[in-house]
Amino acid sequence: MSVLHKRILVAEDNELNREMLREILSGEYEVLEAGDGQQALEILKQNSDSISLILLDLMMPVMDGFTFLDKLKENPELSLIPVIVMTQSGHEDDEVAALTHGATDFVPKPYRPQVILHRVASLIKLRESAAMVNQFQYDRLTGVYSKEFFCQKVRERLLENPKQDYCIVCTDIENFKLFNDIFGVREGDRLLKEVAEIVKKMVGRTGFCGRFGGDHFLCLQEREQLDRQNFGMYQEASPLLKSVVMRWGIYEITNPAVPVEQMCDRALLAANSIKGQYNTYFAVYDDALRRKLLREQAITDAMGTALMEEQFVVYLQPKYSLADGRIAGAEALVRWIHPEWGFLSPGEFIPLFEKNGFIHRLDQYVWERVCALLRDWQRKGYPLLPVSVNVSRADVYYLRLVDTLWELTQKYGVDPAYLHLEITESAYAENTGAIISTIQQLRELGFPIEMDDFGSGYSSLNMLSQMKPDILKLDMKFVQNEIAKPAEESILNDIIVMAHRMRLGVVAEGVETQEQVQRLREVGCDYVQGYVFAKPMPAAEFEKLWTNQPEKQNP
Repeated sequence: MSVLHKRILVAEDNELNREMLREILSGEYEVLEAGDGQQALEILKQNSDSISLILLDLMMPVMDGFTFLDKLKENPELSLIPVIVMTQSGHEDDEVAALTHGATDFVPKPYRPQVILHRVASLIKLRESAAMVNQFQYDRLTGVYSKEFFCQKVRERLLENPKQDYCIVCTDIENFKLFNDIFGVREGDRLLKEVAEIVKKMVGRTGFCGRFGGDHFLCLQEREQLDRQNFGMYQEASPLLKSVVMRWGIYEITNPAVPVEQMCDRALLAANSIKGQYNTYFAVYDDALRRKLLREQAITDAMGTALMEEQFVVYLQPKYSLADGRIAGAEALVRWIHPEWGFLSPGEFIPLFEKNGFIHRLDQYVWERVCALLRDWQRKGYPLLPVSVNVSRADVYYLRLVDTLWELTQKYGVDPAYLHLEITESAYAENTGAIISTIQQLRELGFPIEMDDFGSGYSSLNMLSQMKPDILKLDMKFVQNEIAKPAEESILNDIIVMAHRMRLGVVAEGVETQEQVQRLREVGCDYVQGYVFAKPMPAAEFEKLWTNQPEKQNP
């Protein structure tokens, strides 16, 4: 903003004095005028962001200058604007009183243009310099330290007290963006202010806190003062905070030579490591977490190349019919065989891919490999078997999911009836509207739908009545737990009877013993899948097992 655009408010009831001041100032400033304190206050509230300084007469009607100064002090923002009081020459008592009420400086009457211009320019420059320092040091919304100044203060504290053990705590509000979308930015700002108050109370007098950006706050605290067991209780004090979940990450400072910014990043990583975990409110950054994060980063860095180089391999696990003991289908499972790391467990990379969004690309890769496999079986003259593929939660959000699956089957000349789509029960529960529409379109195109992991959630029966899939796939732990119970206490038989009444096929996964097989046969289960029959295997091995099986066998 140029000097000509800086505004000065002149509050003076004498019109001649106002005209003189306007004449002195108008060459360098834009002048706003008020005839009394009340009028000046109204002008100030409407233009508070653009007024650089106030020239104030003390003796005015309606509201005098002293009352005006008191009103200014009540408002934290307005009180920052410098005020020069205009007094009669020799009235020292008025000058002292004005300074006591919050005035910044004074000039005597009659006016001396060069004195006024000099003092106005000096105070405006001083205020702008102070504003820049304040902006650097404090977060404007919450009043806590800015990230940069927080880091500076941490460095100073560690030098001042090298023998004291400290830790940095970082807060993270889970799903804060969703909160903003639902309740609006104003409520989001109010939530951030309440969190700032919580962290200020938490550190007390021995520590201090700052804002890391977004919904993240930082605290420096003496280690022995940190009460980890109360992290879950902090938000109970605020009704607003009961609608969100706060996570806390702790970095214990053992090496002061580590850059403070890196300490803060590590505290944030610790907080992020427990996102989505029920009843877990804090995590400590340690070597184990560091190794885990480095491993995750290495996997993330390698995943794109792995997909391009076809390091991901489709394995098949047979599904056996309990009616004749023959292979009746298969489930496609992805395995990663890395050239250096070797065989990676799906339990390590699948959750990470679900978190970083890569799962969608991997799923598409598997769909295409399975369609190519079905085409090869057709060319070899084999009677086709249905193969199940996973459709993840991320795929449900993909707007071209239906088109992609249809185009793949057409590209490879595969009947959609042989490409079964497994959708987890949790995906049904979380995306009911989207999944209903998507499943209807897929079924119309001939894709059979399997509800996977049935029994692992809370809305199974409700989802069954709405979705009506073609096949119910019982969760491994659910099957094992129910079979371990006495027959009269188990609901396994009731579930299978209900499924058959709805004309659904039933698959039990994770079957590991012959006793489990016998129990499942007794309650009328249609298909079983598990290590008691066969582990997941490469496609060539599966093909050999399938084509060489006897006409009929008793499992």
